[in-house]
Amino acid sequence: MPSIDAFIFAAGLGTRMGPLSSILPKPAWTLKGKPLLQWAADSLSEAGCYKVACNAHHHIAAIKSIAGDLEVFEEPVILGTGEPIRRIASRISDEGLLVWNADVMANPPFAQLKNECIKRDVGVGWLLVPHPGGQWTELYTDSGGRILPRGTTGPKGPFLFTGASWWGAEAAEQIPENCFDVRDFLAQYPRHFGIVVEPFCWLEIGTPDQLIHAAAKLAPEDEGRIPGCYLHPTATEIINTNRFIRCIFGPGARLSPDTKDNIAEYKDELWFAEDGVQMRVKL
Repeated sequence: MPSIDAFIFAAGLGTRMGPLSSILPKPAWTLKGKPLLQWAADSLSEAGCYKVACNAHHHIAAIKSIAGDLEVFEEPVILGTGEPIRRIASRISDEGLLVWNADVMANPPFAQLKNECIKRDVGVGWLLVPHPGGQWTELYTDSGGRILPRGTTGPKGPFLFTGASWWGAEAAEQIPENCFDVRDFLAQYPRHFGIVVEPFCWLEIGTPDQLIHAAAKLAPEDEGRIPGCYLHPTATEIINTNRFIRCIFGPGARLSPDTKDNIAEYKDELWFAEDGVQMRVKL
């Protein structure tokens, strides 16, 4: 089997997306017509990754339909963040494995992360930025750069974990079998270091409001063309009007004549087609 040099977590349940996850898995929602999963894959390809894989649990068929060249590891039972990496340990490339998330729009300095980890001969490296303040979890490192357990302060920090990491095969092989939360392993692993870089543009897309915000910011002529709303590329006959407030028009959404003419305002609604029938539910 070919070696793998990057892995994208795409198997989450998308609970925070509410009803959106009942019709599409989070990585399949689009910006500029491209699924979030492929945005993640492209950022890794730009960093020089040739063999990228992902996992899938929720709506497996939908993930596979948008995966393109990605190798998809199916998870009939969701495995968390530790077991998927352990299972591919023997296939990690000589230059290690970059790990990323399918629900973040960003172009992290992956090449810098990988090069620093190889140069320092670390087992696992987390990409950190100076903490911007706010509710995000604060992380600290010791004087040598090793990441300290959550809730522990140290001589360096606070930092924010960006979600990007690098794994050497030796570290991945040591993950205990059925480790659901990889942080449980890393808390005991001595070669877990932070690689600190300058802040970069980073958008999480984990809720309906974050999807709407990302559409307005990144795709104002496409999915974000109605202010305060999101339009899937397959939504049709959607008129740009201020009658729609915090609405998401999902796959196949189409407005009927009575929708266009009879109602003064629509708010907090998800529209989509299911088996040829137009559906509306509250967000």
